[in-house]
Amino acid sequence: MPRLYIATNGLSVWYSDDCGETLVRMQSQTGLYSGSQVWALASSAPSPKVVLAGTETGLYRLDPAQGAWSHIPSLMDGRLITAIAFAPQDPSVIFVGTQPAGLFRSDDGGRNWTDLQVPMKPYVALRFIDGRAVVGTQNETRPVRHWTRVTQIVFDADDPLLVFASVEVDHLWRSTDGGRTWSQHSNGLQSADIHGVSIVEHGGRTVFASSNAGLHVSRDDGSTWAFQRIDSPWQYVRAIVARSDRSGVLFATNGNGAPGTEGRLYRSRDFGVTWENAGLPGQIQSSLYFIACDRNDPTLLFASTSLGQFYRSLDGGETWLELPRRLGEIRALHLAPT
Repeated sequence: MPRLYIATNGLSVWYSDDCGETLVRMQSQTGLYSGSQVWALASSAPSPKVVLAGTETGLYRLDPAQGAWSHIPSLMDGRLITAIAFAPQDPSVIFVGTQPAGLFRSDDGGRNWTDLQVPMKPYVALRFIDGRAVVGTQNETRPVRHWTRVTQIVFDADDPLLVFASVEVDHLWRSTDGGRTWSQHSNGLQSADIHGVSIVEHGGRTVFASSNAGLHVSRDDGSTWAFQRIDSPWQYVRAIVARSDRSGVLFATNGNGAPGTEGRLYRSRDFGVTWENAGLPGQIQSSLYFIACDRNDPTLLFASTSLGQFYRSLDGGETWLELPRRLGEIRALHLAPT
């Protein structure tokens, strides 16, 4: 049975060893302050029990056998760490994304770090029209300074040289040399507010990007993008996740904004060509944000809203159960073997 980890914005990390039926908060005596903002969780396939957490005070490593977190001193100390990824072919290579947006790399398992000096904007000026955030300029009347942040770092599992980083609010960035150099790719994106990215292989490579303006698809490795409408009253999309069996089943989280007051989960059975409402039970009271799929068991999945409702599927996402416990603002879900 894998352990479900839950990152929260201000209540540290929680976990469940019984498929989400009960949740346990990791207290300060475990080495990570129980009031921490935790925005990212990750582990590598060769060492799945070791979990990394990105917080507002730096990077932490969990030793599950000891039940203890330890701080990893790094160049990211003083920044909010918002994304973590291990290179699929070499788990000693780790990438971290931050707020303000930046990318950092370690080639020795986290002992030493390099600032990749990717020219991401540290912040943008936003103005609000009918509740919608629109990128403006500093010369406009009463602009709001909005810090940018890396929302996700994704490797192509079949081509370790291809890596994407999504940035809120600074478009999609791509590397074709394993993450050593990066370039921005925004041709066809309807928004700079990119929430996530997913790479799907099916005869050819398809890349999906989610944003506040909807779902986008690329069939040329992110050089150009096309908007793909889903059958929802809202086009706001947070995450796109493929089931681990590579069967063509994908999920996309949807809602009416951040944090939102309504949400939906969408499912595709044909590698993202068409999408249908997955039919989560009950009243969904904020936007659906996160999906966690067990890499070893494609029948086990979890989903959560932005404001702490949880759902579980034991049949690969065909049916879903709302779980009894609710937390505050959720920032990441992660499944790792115990």
